[in-house]
Amino acid sequence: MYYQRVWAARRDAEQEKSGFMDDSERSKDIAMGKGFTIFLGAAELAGSLGIIFGVLAQLAAIGLILIMLGAIQKKLFVWRTGFWGESGTNGWSYETTLVVMNLVILTTDGGNLSLMKLLSSLQ
Repeated sequence: MYYQRVWAARRDAEQEKSGFMDDSERSKDIAMGKGFTIFLGAAELAGSLGIIFGVLAQLAAIGLILIMLGAIQKKLFVWRTGFWGESGTNGWSYETTLVVMNLVILTTDGGNLSLMKLLSSLQ
């Protein structure tokens, strides 16, 4: 379970690092404002860190699920990409995978290896 959390969060963090580096280019790509793009990147990065370290992992998973559902909605109804996309990598399959992984994290309470469980066992 811990490795799943790290893998899911690492993929999100990698994506968001590039978004922070060039936020104006990313805001053009997703057709959103620069401020909202920065907020979105910060929310995804915070959710990823929360999942990696197990700090409020369920809330982080809910937040990431909502963000991924927004991305799926944009790709499905606005950009009209298919599940796999034109090149096989730009569809909404990636976001669906992350939604399912975050649902597992949400329903299993983040697994046994989390900072929140460690802190609760010390009390």
